[in-house]
Amino acid sequence: MNLDAVATRYRLKTGAQTRQAALDAGRPEEERITVWEATRIPVIALGPADHTMGLYLDTATGYLGFFSGEVEAPGDVLDTLVTYLEEAADMLETPALAVRDKPGLIGGALVWLSSVDPAHEQRWQPLSG
Repeated sequence: MNLDAVATRYRLKTGAQTRQAALDAGRPEEERITVWEATRIPVIALGPADHTMGLYLDTATGYLGFFSGEVEAPGDVLDTLVTYLEEAADMLETPALAVRDKPGLIGGALVWLSSVDPAHEQRWQPLSG
């Protein structure tokens, strides 16, 4: 995600949390819904043109988490940003050994196969390495 997309997504998510907090006013603590934590920073979009789903860095823990247009539910703990970037670099260096996802190109842009719309899969070209 570029910086503008990060800032826009962060503002949207914190605004959603503010609205949810107003709805939760007067509810017992255990019934309140957390939409977004202020410590989360969106860092990776899962689609090249879609910033509604992706990964955020939780600055309080150092771990990545998944965000979407829906209410954020606690999910599996993902890697740290460092681990994620190291694995991405390894996949780019040696694409044939990529385990999690396959890097490739569409129109000269780096994309991961899992994020490619099935309608555009024929345009995806694997990286050689």
